[in-house]
Amino acid sequence: MRHFAVVGSGPAGFYTAEALSKAYGEQARIDILDRYPVPYGLIRFGVAPDHQSLKAVSKRYDKVADEPGVDFIGNVTIGRDVSVEELLALYDAVILAIGAPHDRKLGIPGEDLPGVVGSAQFVGWYNGHPEFADLNPPLDGASAAVIGNGNVALDCARILSKTQGEFGGSDIVGHALEALDKSSIKTVTILGRRGPHQIAMTPKELGELGHLEESSPVVDAADFPPAEADEALEPGERKSVNLLREFAATPPDAAKPKRMVFDFFAKPLRIEGDGKAERIIVERTELDENGSARGTGETYEVPASLIVTAIGYSTPQIDGVPYDDRGGKFQNEGGLVGDRLYAVGWARRGPTGTIGTNRPDGYEVAEQVAAAMPAGSAGDREGAAGLKRLLSERGVMPTDYDDWRKIEDTEVGRARPGSPREKFVRVEEWLSALGR
Repeated sequence: MRHFAVVGSGPAGFYTAEALSKAYGEQARIDILDRYPVPYGLIRFGVAPDHQSLKAVSKRYDKVADEPGVDFIGNVTIGRDVSVEELLALYDAVILAIGAPHDRKLGIPGEDLPGVVGSAQFVGWYNGHPEFADLNPPLDGASAAVIGNGNVALDCARILSKTQGEFGGSDIVGHALEALDKSSIKTVTILGRRGPHQIAMTPKELGELGHLEESSPVVDAADFPPAEADEALEPGERKSVNLLREFAATPPDAAKPKRMVFDFFAKPLRIEGDGKAERIIVERTELDENGSARGTGETYEVPASLIVTAIGYSTPQIDGVPYDDRGGKFQNEGGLVGDRLYAVGWARRGPTGTIGTNRPDGYEVAEQVAAAMPAGSAGDREGAAGLKRLLSERGVMPTDYDDWRKIEDTEVGRARPGSPREKFVRVEEWLSALGR
């Protein structure tokens, strides 16, 4: 019997567990560990609450968890409750799938002023992440800015622009829904260093902006290259640019009181304000011969009392695991970090790709594990039995998948009309639902 520990219960973790289960069948026991009592990671805390179709992928993960050789061990923090070294002594292989939950810094003056928050914090706030439940972002000003040109930036801008009614059917948490309903924000500016051809926004997410009840997208037609230049783009990129061109050709709906302004070729230089964020000083940029942004020397200011930075993420460091500071991920060769230690997903690649990208990634690493430890070969490590004994000695109370289902049933029972659930937002609440 082989024993494997997958650290992290987001998409990368579950796809890896699925692949290992298929490779080994009844000849392996696969434990999916998570720092929180509940599974799903990015699906629960990262995917926008108004994108329920994306969250539905968790049903596939439920099937993985139902496999006889797969178990979920939640409420266990690696580095605090148990070390990687201890896991390697208990398991034949350890696969790190902890994602990249930390915001990258802008590296400009003023980014530590109150009112400047990272997208992981902001998204975590409206998605019920326990670390950010008390964020209380300032929504009492007329203007907000989102720095970044990817889908996360779009998510943040869209959430800031929606009415309460537009959140029907979503699982946005109650404290965020109430705060957003009282928001005074009328203009959300999306800042990007380069132009429309360099965005990382997908057509589906962009297309939603044309159907918001109270907000109109605003794009400057002068920011585009000649239309024939679009032919060199990939099909998906071309669709996105076409949508932006449509926004540019359509005057903002005068009946809608809010604006979502795309400010391309804009490099943030510093954030200013009297004890809190009030404005961003921006330099106009242009593309050089390599397609990189370079400053033109022209500066202007963008008013914003709330500034959300969505410029990328990094994987947290773990004692004893080699780390790539530049890439914000674990050092690895094709997923191999060290002897019997692997990384998958964003912890392996850095913060790139979609949820689906993690499936081939997880399968590739699982194939490496199976090649190093072929099905039928014997292992002599304790696995879950040893881990749970160690945790008991340290006073740690792990949760399992049955516990998660009890929590889920309680959250579903708490839901407001039309919502799939009302999430608990604190570890104590999860454990209380289990009578602990």
